[in-house]
Amino acid sequence: MRPLLVFSSAIDLINEKIGYICNFLVLAACIVSAGNAMIRYAFGYSSNGWLELQWYMFAILVMFGASYTFKRNEHVRVEIFYLFLSERGQLWLDLIGTLFFLIPACLLLSYLSWPFFHQAYAVNEYSGNAGGLIRWPIKFVIPAGFVMLALQGVSEVIKRIAALQNLVTIDAKYERPTQ
Repeated sequence: MRPLLVFSSAIDLINEKIGYICNFLVLAACIVSAGNAMIRYAFGYSSNGWLELQWYMFAILVMFGASYTFKRNEHVRVEIFYLFLSERGQLWLDLIGTLFFLIPACLLLSYLSWPFFHQAYAVNEYSGNAGGLIRWPIKFVIPAGFVMLALQGVSEVIKRIAALQNLVTIDAKYERPTQ
């Protein structure tokens, strides 16, 4: 189990680094958006490339931020039964849900989105808008984001199994957000 926990830690570290990049992208997208709006209204100039750059940053933020959010246990969950279970029951529910739903769904979505990227890469697809950006790199984000989410799912499965065997203690507490 120790080699699996080392593997889990490596996945967690990668997704933690990706999370820091995503945090930066929030600021960068705001700066690009504000700058583009100021230039458009002050000087009457606009560029589709800047608009698409905002879209690209948002897509990266969403697709790669999902694995970071999952790692931090801040993802959306259906809590009909979850809050009524013991800590051990919650670990089991997380394990089963991740193993049988999240990981297969992510791998399927990654597999299905790969041709979407591959076709764009093969023809070196560019935006149809004047001054637009190249499209295949952002289309790669879709399968890559799902793979990273699936890998984080594998990490969470390993940690849940280790916690159920009392080899590690994980902070998997979920607090219902105030609404």
